Amino acid sequence: MSKEKLFLDIHVIQTLPPSNINRDDTGSPKTAVYGGVRRARVSSQAWKKAMRDYFKDKADNGYLGVRSKRIVEYVAKKILEIDKTLSFEEAEKKSLEAFTSAGFTITEENKLPTLFFLGDRQAGDFARAALDKIKDASTLRKIIKNNVSIDIALFGRMIADSKLNEKIKKENEKGKKKKNIDNEEKEESRINLNEDASSQIAHAISTHGVQTEFDYFTALDDLSKDANPGAAMIDTIEYNSSTLYRYGNVALHEFYHQMKENKEETQKAIILFVEAFLKSLPSGKINSFANQTIPSSVVVSLRKDRPVSLVSAFETPIKTKISQEGYVNESIEAMFKEYQKIQRFVDKPEISFYLNLSEGHILEGAKEEINLSDLLNDLGKEINNRL
Repeated sequence: MSKEKLFLDIHVIQTLPPSNINRDDTGSPKTAVYGGVRRARVSSQAWKKAMRDYFKDKADNGYLGVRSKRIVEYVAKKILEIDKTLSFEEAEKKSLEAFTSAGFTITEENKLPTLFFLGDRQAGDFARAALDKIKDASTLRKIIKNNVSIDIALFGRMIADSKLNEKIKKENEKGKKKKNIDNEEKEESRINLNEDASSQIAHAISTHGVQTEFDYFTALDDLSKDANPGAAMIDTIEYNSSTLYRYGNVALHEFYHQMKENKEETQKAIILFVEAFLKSLPSGKINSFANQTIPSSVVVSLRKDRPVSLVSAFETPIKTKISQEGYVNESIEAMFKEYQKIQRFVDKPEISFYLNLSEGHILEGAKEEINLSDLLNDLGKEINNRL
């Protein structure tokens, strides 16, 4: 594997009409103060969930994972796929025994106390280990650690089970104190089930200030016998509209390592990641607002020095006059100018591609693409050549 670093940066300008795709605990659209101005905000968690859903529609399930407390049941179903002579109760018992041997905390309902991210291939291998009655904790944990799915590699996995973490920590300390053991035993004794994410997704923020608005609505009773029944229900929905700057990156060298240095799998997964980043959309209140938009501008870069966000372009919020046509054009111009400015501080990208739905915007030093398919094809070739 090459020691050189390679990063993928994705920059997007995307408009949202009146909408509430990501709300807080009170039902209000999420916001953030940036540059002294309140902005619309869509959390990284919301967009990563939308991307994972996009993966499920487009990718082979064998390359994806499942995040759930019902992992014992999930592996039990994998056991039944291997041995169809077993009843579900028998398969669940074998799954339960394997997870208990691995050190997991199991509730009375045969669930994990916290969400756990497990890849499809990992689940299949763990099911076979359960059928083989493997009881060694290190061996079972190694199965969970190996053959990581693309979504776990990209978005990471954090073990929130404090009891399991404590067991692993104690066993790792015990392994360090052992004498006269070979390297393989040392490696197995120090297995960490956490997986560092090779991608980062920023919270999307509006390039301008926003104000929350309220949609007051009523509902009538269709079967009311009153001549003037009035409203059977009265409520409000909060919303705003915005032009967002969105940013994400991938440490390609790290992801390539997670994919066991398989160029074909790495290239295929990264193209899917970029496509999902550009086409997915959090679905909050989407039936109420039908805010089915696509990006107005996309810039994708490959860099060797470090990932760089262009959000500084909007620290001074974009402002428009009544006679001007919205925020999109000025936001694209600001993003393109920032792209050029940062070259005074960081290395020039190895290569950049851009795609605009709005005409008249030219990004010097980057290749303009006619459509998304061409951008993805060219990006795939460059990634394959540089890994």
